Amino acid sequence: MTTSIAVVGITGTMGRLVEALIERSDDLSLHAGLRSTSSLDEMLGADVVIDLTHPGASQAVVEFAVDHDIPLVVGTSGWSRDRIATIEARRRAAESSAGVLFIPNFSVGSVLGTTLSALAAPYFDSIEILEAHHAGKIDSPSGTAVRTAERIGEARSGVGPVAAPHTDQRARGQQVSGVPVHSMRLAGVLARQDVVFGGTGETLTITHSTLSASSYESGILLALAAARNETGVVVGLDRLLGLDAIGPRGSDPA
Repeated sequence: MTTSIAVVGITGTMGRLVEALIERSDDLSLHAGLRSTSSLDEMLGADVVIDLTHPGASQAVVEFAVDHDIPLVVGTSGWSRDRIATIEARRRAAESSAGVLFIPNFSVGSVLGTTLSALAAPYFDSIEILEAHHAGKIDSPSGTAVRTAERIGEARSGVGPVAAPHTDQRARGQQVSGVPVHSMRLAGVLARQDVVFGGTGETLTITHSTLSASSYESGILLALAAARNETGVVVGLDRLLGLDAIGPRGSDPA
């Protein structure tokens, strides 16, 4: 069975990557490729929509898909836990049964880095995130950094908040779930995240570097395949990989 995909933001780097993946796949077909001037009605009839726009446009795309009960993969940054909660409420109001998958990062390595950070979080009181992306990325902090900070906060729910002194100083970074996050936007960089843990007489750094957009391919295909069968809101590729079941201190969550 072939799955027809509507790609919203097809002229961007990620949009072109998804278009190429669809062309190479025997199981996927391009229903429509939407540009900034396209009508959202072009999404109608697709089996799955993938949103690869920008934070200012993503809200309308997501709301349209939810209101029309179309399975959706959201690869656009800027979706915090609070914003996702508004979409969950909208789904309930619209009695939508289609799945909505918010994927901050399609890289399996990046998702593993976030999971490892959550595992380490209960053991260190000092934790900060440094993330760097290309100069053209318009939002900060990145969706990956937000997701990592949120998972660190969840992992530390039983031991207390991260120690983050001098938060009144702007150079201390933006607080996300109590974790300081520092963003850099630099020419010559694709994507990199360092999660730095400080303890007595030691530090631990979990680093993920994206060297090529090809690192996103397996995650994109996984999300597109899963979207058609999901019936709720899913946040993170880790959910699809089963990594969200890995709890702090190596135990399964209750």
